[in-house]
Amino acid sequence: QDGLKQCLSEFKQQLAWVERLDVTSGQAVDPVSGSASNKDALDPENDFQREMSFYRQAQAAVLEALPRLRKLQVPTRRPDDYFAEMAKSDQQMQKIRQKLKSKQEAMERSEKAKQLRAMRKYGKKVQTEILQRRQKEKKNMLNAVKKYQKGLSDKLDFLDEEQTSSQGNKKGSASQRIKKGPNAKRRYKNQKFGFGGKKKGSKWNTKESFNDVSSFRSKVAHNKGPGKAGKGGKKALNKRPGKRARQKMKSRAR
Repeated sequence: QDGLKQCLSEFKQQLAWVERLDVTSGQAVDPVSGSASNKDALDPENDFQREMSFYRQAQAAVLEALPRLRKLQVPTRRPDDYFAEMAKSDQQMQKIRQKLKSKQEAMERSEKAKQLRAMRKYGKKVQTEILQRRQKEKKNMLNAVKKYQKGLSDKLDFLDEEQTSSQGNKKGSASQRIKKGPNAKRRYKNQKFGFGGKKKGSKWNTKESFNDVSSFRSKVAHNKGPGKAGKGGKKALNKRPGKRARQKMKSRAR
């Protein structure tokens, strides 16, 4: 111990406090409890308590040193144009940013994959439920048909249910079509050419048209009108000449 004290006195320099800036103090007062924590009460194995004791001691040293520095007119605030070199280079920080970005992208991809898997599971579940319900309805209908065939039941309610369900589906699809309406191309063509009229069955006779014979002309109908020549009339005039006649006409043209 004497030797240590002698060595300390040899290299110790008698300098002013502003050159040394050494402060020895206890812990600062806890604002919650209103008292400084006891060293004996601290558990050294407890990381949180140990770090908090270091923090409180540093806080007490700052509270003691700042007034002394102000008294000595030493500036304690950093200037606005102060430039400090970073501990790590820009290249290292860029690598760190890229790594963090890749981690974030990987997390987003895994989250999306989880959501897709969950949606597929839900869709599969709904599909199986629908199939099970259809199979159950089919089974019930077959059982009802068998009972009716054997004479155990005289009710035909299952046919009415099937009809109502099919009508409901048709109504639903019709309402969807009405809501959807024609597309832009169809609307333009309707505006340009109109909607036309009834095409299918438009030439069918009705009771009134069948009984109406005012426009009937026997001469025109039987090829007996004026200007009709020969036995065949108009048909004879429009008849195609034979092969020999066509060949003669070709030879004359040459």
